[in-house]
Amino acid sequence: MTFIQIIEYRTSRIDELGALMDEWLALTDGKRSATRSTQAQDREQPGTFVQIVEFPSYEVAMANSDLPETGRFAARMAALCEGSHLPEPRRDPRRAHVGRWLRCPTRP
Repeated sequence: MTFIQIIEYRTSRIDELGALMDEWLALTDGKRSATRSTQAQDREQPGTFVQIVEFPSYEVAMANSDLPETGRFAARMAALCEGSHLPEPRRDPRRAHVGRWLRCPTRP
């Protein structure tokens, strides 16, 4: 069953985050397993973005998450973020799973 990962984050450094994503894509070429990824910006909340990533299954998504490059990417991404305001995950049994939400750490 398809697995969907949704990552919502705030950043004023979207260009740096884009460069980081390009670097991760190059480093994981031939290793990563996402079948689709979409980034969108909230028009009503400037600097708020959502990344929707689709995988063939939960197990494949977790294997992708376990890549060392993915762990380093997530840590560097968090450093570019300004807090988090994610809702609770919602699962729709008729379609894909929605899960493993990543939160950017709240800064003091």
